[in-house]
Amino acid sequence: MTDVIIIGAGPVGLACGIEAKRNGLSARIIEKGALINSFLGYPTNMELFSTPDLLEIGDHPFPTHHYKPRREETIDYYRRVAEAERLDVRLYERVLRVSGAHGRFTVHTDRGAHACRYVVVATGFFDVPNRMNVPGEDLPKVSHYYKEPFAYTGQELAVIGAKNSAAKAALETYRHGAKVTLIVRGPAVSDSVKYWIKPDLENRIKEGAIRAFFRTTVAEITERAIRLRTPDGPLVIENDWVLAMTGYRPDYRFLETLGVAFREDAARTPEHDAETFETNRAGLYLAGTVCGGLNTSRWFIENGRFHAAQIMRHIAERAAAPAG
Repeated sequence: MTDVIIIGAGPVGLACGIEAKRNGLSARIIEKGALINSFLGYPTNMELFSTPDLLEIGDHPFPTHHYKPRREETIDYYRRVAEAERLDVRLYERVLRVSGAHGRFTVHTDRGAHACRYVVVATGFFDVPNRMNVPGEDLPKVSHYYKEPFAYTGQELAVIGAKNSAAKAALETYRHGAKVTLIVRGPAVSDSVKYWIKPDLENRIKEGAIRAFFRTTVAEITERAIRLRTPDGPLVIENDWVLAMTGYRPDYRFLETLGVAFREDAARTPEHDAETFETNRAGLYLAGTVCGGLNTSRWFIENGRFHAAQIMRHIAERAAAPAG
């Protein structure tokens, strides 16, 4: 029986595996996709917002020639850490449910079952986009993820959203020849957009290089157009592609399957102890961004990586305590 099963092989999941070993616990990490799977959905050559020292786990230095590392070297850093720590990582194995109770869990996957004493959920939030729930959202031309600009050259591209992902996608695709229309539900570009990106986007809008509609929502997406609700009434614009940069959320259905309860707050925060990160289901813990619920900016790699030490210290103390 493994002491701890960790669900999710992102940076926080790997940090949990490292801290488990350092607390004398056996640990196995199970991931439904690739190692650092969420990073595969990030834009190619994306510069992260964090400096390398704030991304480090397990006291492994993150060498880079850049002030802020790129996506590709960040993925490689975490791979090398996982290899150096000899972590037991099972990739492309999806967790379906967790049966049993504290001290005698069974983690059921699409490949079999794993017995363990404790479970840590470090699944992040990047896999489930916030949907607009409009007709046409499932058309092949619509994506909730942005990789690179080249497919949109010379095309009518609608970018929906006003935060960092939307701002960067709009600017990069415009600079590679796309005819960009920015569609924003609020009155302006969000103040949360990084200070070096926001004025660039606002200036492109001001000069007319990027067309923008504020206080506007999408009513329908068709093969060749988008129907908008604007302050001046309905409007139909030509369109070839849609990047719906509307944000992401935790997989609530999966958390419900695990028996995690939720607080009655605006963020629908998963129930957990603020110090130990144990949920309402004894022996099952949360780590990283999933702890924030819909408030996906509360926890991220920089601060979520520290959850690992707190969780594993608590588990080690409980494991060492005499029965009864």
